[in-house]
Amino acid sequence: MGRNYDLVVVGAGMAGVSAADKCASQGWKVAIVDALPYGGTCALRGCDPKKILRRGAEIIDGARLMRGKGIDDDGLSINWADLIKHKHGFTDPVPRNIEDRLAGKGVDTLHGLVRFTGSNSIQVGDSAYTGEHFLIATGARPRPLDFPGATHLIDSTEFLDLGVLPPRILFVGGGFVSFEFAHICARANSTPVIIDRGSRPLKAFDPDLVELLVARSEAAGIALERGTSIEFIDKSATGYQVRLVRAGQVETREFDLVVHGAGRIPDLSSLDLDAAGVAWNQHGVQVTGHLQSTTNPAVYAAGDAANSPGMPLTPVAVFEGKVAASNMLKGATMVPDYAGVPTGVFTIPELTRVGMLEHEARERGIDVDVRYSDTSGWYSSYRVGETTAAAKILINRASDQIVGAHLLGPDYGELVNLLALAMKLDLTSRQLKSMTALYPTVGSDLGSLL
Repeated sequence: MGRNYDLVVVGAGMAGVSAADKCASQGWKVAIVDALPYGGTCALRGCDPKKILRRGAEIIDGARLMRGKGIDDDGLSINWADLIKHKHGFTDPVPRNIEDRLAGKGVDTLHGLVRFTGSNSIQVGDSAYTGEHFLIATGARPRPLDFPGATHLIDSTEFLDLGVLPPRILFVGGGFVSFEFAHICARANSTPVIIDRGSRPLKAFDPDLVELLVARSEAAGIALERGTSIEFIDKSATGYQVRLVRAGQVETREFDLVVHGAGRIPDLSSLDLDAAGVAWNQHGVQVTGHLQSTTNPAVYAAGDAANSPGMPLTPVAVFEGKVAASNMLKGATMVPDYAGVPTGVFTIPELTRVGMLEHEARERGIDVDVRYSDTSGWYSSYRVGETTAAAKILINRASDQIVGAHLLGPDYGELVNLLALAMKLDLTSRQLKSMTALYPTVGSDLGSLL
């Protein structure tokens, strides 16, 4: 016989864990359930393990950039098996650590596939449970692809567990996953190819900086083929025969591995949300601004599972989970604050963004001062041998406040955080420039960028 809870969290990623933690600390009887190991995509199958692998690529690339500048990199290489082992040293303890922490706070940790059986009830395996509140935080899964042979593709989860990295790799889709993995592969002696159906990859980022990154990627050994789609994939004796179509021309090529990088969708289809009267679509659970279901007041959603204005980022999922929990606890309608949330693609060097793109600012009628800097010759780039770096800061002339910032360069993933904080606190560019930074650091470039 199942139990009744104050809150049942469906999905044990960072959004779900943060909500369960918050509600349990306030004395609620809480259960959390997932069919997969606890930790979610970011900790186990995405951000964190990906960046561990990137560390190996950073070292290789850093040595190559300093070739002839004091570093002899002959014979330096990535031992892929050891790098994957290093990754497992981080990811393997995560599920047990999360479960133990939640259990220590009185949260019941359940395992199994979930489906709703009514507006306040779920089935997990053979057990039934009811709840006063539910939080759906099931994350996302790779977008289904419908060409013949699509089942031959591996997804990002499988890529991060490859025991051996093959030489010829095709990445399907011109987004985060393809670019980040391709940059790792190129430094591990593979030959990555990225195909994109459109003419512009990484559409969420500044187009000028994207083109600089594309050129840098090609120099690193990554081929980008735009306006290209897959007609079908067949298994061959030595790999996969992939039939590609570009500008009406058909070509068949062979690869050792084909990786899905064509986007993700909310992972909701198996939950039987219709049985709970929860409205949803391919963009997620339909929620109000305060993350409550528009059709079932007992249900909330957060992270990738919610059709909210937030970007599909782990930090966003975490604060959405906390906001949803707070609203459930207090019967409140607090709306998440999405201002000043940065994002980035961890290529080498990384490409980052916070706030609006240039065309978005102009479409909103903002009188924008675009402050562009080619920073490839600046000290912070020269010091590490990097030849590709640039920044574009968008300033509202009327208020002197930053409305967008776009950075491509080494360690700019840290620099963008300062700009995000300035946007969060409504600081002016003059106020930000008044900061005296530690020199020489990448952060000390900020005054000159403004």
